[in-house]
Amino acid sequence: MSKDSARRRIDVADAAELILSRMPDWGTMRIPIDSAHGEVLRQTISAERDQPPFDRVTMDGIAVRHAAIATGVRSFRVIGTQGAGGARVSVTDNNSCIAIMTGAALPPGVDTVIPVERISREADLVTLEDGYQPAVGQFIHRRASDHPQGTALLMPGTLIGAPEMAVLTVGGSASVEISRRPSIAVISTGDELVDVGEPVNANQIRSSNDRAISGALAARGFRACTRAHLPDDREVLERELRRLLAENDVLILTGGVSMGEFDYVPQVLLTLGMELVFHKVLQRPGLPLWFGVSPEGKPVFALPGNPVSSLVCLVRYALPGLLHALRINDAPAPVVGLAEEVRFEPDLSCFLPVTLEYTADGRCLARPKQTNTSGDFAALAGTAGFVELPRGASVFPAGYAARFYAW
Repeated sequence: MSKDSARRRIDVADAAELILSRMPDWGTMRIPIDSAHGEVLRQTISAERDQPPFDRVTMDGIAVRHAAIATGVRSFRVIGTQGAGGARVSVTDNNSCIAIMTGAALPPGVDTVIPVERISREADLVTLEDGYQPAVGQFIHRRASDHPQGTALLMPGTLIGAPEMAVLTVGGSASVEISRRPSIAVISTGDELVDVGEPVNANQIRSSNDRAISGALAARGFRACTRAHLPDDREVLERELRRLLAENDVLILTGGVSMGEFDYVPQVLLTLGMELVFHKVLQRPGLPLWFGVSPEGKPVFALPGNPVSSLVCLVRYALPGLLHALRINDAPAPVVGLAEEVRFEPDLSCFLPVTLEYTADGRCLARPKQTNTSGDFAALAGTAGFVELPRGASVFPAGYAARFYAW
């Protein structure tokens, strides 16, 4: 990208695409499968064995030969009991049966399972319920009917949730290859910021962006985060950002990216050798968003300092970029309908905080919750995320289908 095009204001879609195109690959690592929940798979998981690996009984009862019933046999002698995981007991004649439990392997010599609810038993003699006619092969989960040995069950790029944790065990290995997650420095800038627990004067505010960002990162599995606060001092910014960049894979800054006299961040980042990819996006809130890449290929997100703008830009751009770098199978943001008409006059994309509600027929609707300003982060409490309303229209009617981004 040329310097001129990097410095002009660009559309939301262009900004998102540029970020994805510049994200690195942090490689892979092997971990125990017990630690794999929430990670991104980077190998193919194939079935170690047929599933099920044997003809599996699916009902407590007795296992018999169906041919015996077809010839009129209604009572059977129990010659053994077989539970799940137990050694198999063979049946060698039409008048015998095995007392069988759910999950057990089907015994040799039988082909049908009669549920315990359909029989009566006295000592070792079992009699079928009057009029009951079982189907041959019933209540048997056949070997390899789910999948045969060697079937690919999970592919690289899969986000490992609870179902996938179960499937990992079918691969037969106690470890799994996943994407290595980056170390991230979350940096708040500004002389006005004071951490909780410290004295605050009348001209200062509590630092909130760093905790909101760290929380959103942790919710997506990015827990290797360092929080830092830097003043509006060019020399300190240059020294500390150089250090933090050397110690981390990603920098996420908030504040100091607009047009104010003390907004040193863009110039300092260029001094550190950053390639500017873009600065300013045609959106509200969050127009001053800055994105660049270090000489070593490390991504740097410089978000606006106003809390609503900062969180919106993190969720719309930085988080999708970070997840994309893990080589996750990308999925589009879900679409919801607006619960009421929205008017937005500026020729900008609008990111509008919303709560979600559901209609009786199952539709998901987004109800706008306006903030007083982009600094009114308290208004975000209780919202689910925001919808994106694109440039080019000023009226969005109730029911309008909008992309939704969860906090």
